[in-house]
Formats: sequence, C-alpha cells, structure tokens
Amino acid sequence: MRPSSVPPLAGRRALVTGAASGIGRATALALATAGAEVWINHLPADKAAAADVAATIRSAGGNARPIAADVGDAAAVAAMFAALHAAGGLDILVNNAGVILEKPFLETSEDDWARVIGIDLTAVYRCCRQALAQMQPRGSGCIVNVASDLGYLGRERYAPYCAAKAGVIALTRSLAREFAPAIRINAVAPGPIATPMVSPEHMSAEWIAKETAIPAARLGEPEEVAAAIVFLASPAASYFHGQVLGPNGGSWMG
Repeated sequence: MRPSSVPPLAGRRALVTGAASGIGRATALALATAGAEVWINHLPADKAAAADVAATIRSAGGNARPIAADVGDAAAVAAMFAALHAAGGLDILVNNAGVILEKPFLETSEDDWARVIGIDLTAVYRCCRQALAQMQPRGSGCIVNVASDLGYLGRERYAPYCAAKAGVIALTRSLAREFAPAIRINAVAPGPIATPMVSPEHMSAEWIAKETAIPAARLGEPEEVAAAIVFLASPAASYFHGQVLGPNGGSWMG
C-alpha cells in the first residue's frame, strides 16, 4: 500500500504562541510543513521576526498569518481568539510562549514571581480556556503545552519557572481527563534546548552541559522539540491523552 501523499495536518488551523523565535518558530515551520495553516502569535515588539516566519512558510507553499498579542494580557488573548473564531475556528493550540528568571529565591520579589507565573502558567490556562470554548462545541481539537523537565526536577535559583512548569504539567493532565476523548491535550517537557533563553544572562551551554550531564552530550535543537509537538498534534498520536513527552537528551530519565 502506498503511503498517503496528503500531509497529516492538511486542513487544520493551528495557533502557536511565542512563535517568533526558538521552539515556537521551529514548531510553526514544522506544523506548516505538515499541512496546517499556522497563526504565528508574537509580542508587538517581535513583529519583524514573526513576519519573517510567515514569509518562510509562504515561500515553501504554506499558509501562515502573524497575530500580535501579549499572552500575559487577558484582553489581548480574548481578542486574538475572537479573530481565530471569526476566521473559522481553531483545531490545534500550542502553548509555547514563556519567560525565565534566574535569581536567588530570597531575592525573588512578588513582582518577579507574578511575572513568571503569569506568563508561564496563567497564560497557558488563559489560552486553553479560550481554545476549549471553541473546540468543545465542535467536539474536536488538540492542545500541546510546552512545559520543561525542570517542572519535575526543580533547580536552585529558578523557583518561579520550575513552579510554573510543574503547574503546566498538572494542568495538562487535569484538562486531558476533563475533555477526553473528543479533545486531546498533551505536553512536551524539553530538557536543555539551544534557544535564546540559553544565554549568559540566563544559563550558558557550558554550565548546562556540566550541571545536567546530558547523555546525548549536547543541547537539543528547537526542531527536535517541534517534531515531538507535531507528533502529538497529528493523527498518529490519537491514543495520547494527558501525556508528557520529554525531548531531553537523557538529561532526566524519570
């Protein structure tokens, strides 16, 4: 039997938050390659980078549309999902947008805590709620949340980030039970990935390699995480509900 030539996500509309760079950019490109129409969420300041992602997709024959919204702003998120609904609705949501903070816990202020939790966890709740309000009446849809292996492991000086990512994992599993079987909700928990977050002001590649002793002996690439996300969004993952895949190079084997 010949394999189908129809891309696995043809006819699906996907939204990727924080898609102007890093894992989000790689995911947008991979979803488009798999046939999806991709909405590229970005901060207003990242307009040029998001336009570049969209242009790359279109040049390869895909369909993409940048959409500006700060996922930390409830009104902006509501407006973004209203635009998606007006355009025909949403089939796939990838909650990727995030921030990171390295700071000793006793120096972590209320504002620091609120900012990281607000983007890395509350925004995931907010986007899931908006997406599920569209998906549930149709009885179909798929959500993939980007967590982190630090949501399991914890790490000194990263308490808000670790707490938020642990919350994303728990939220994913809770929603998966509530909305199955019609809507599939899963997550990825990457290990150290070569993205703009891996930088001297956050954590260097050398520090990560030493501290985590990655069996793969390298940082992961955004495209490797994107491949896991596309799998979870595809029909090939039809029996996956509430699962957390770990593209981490073996840095954590729990």
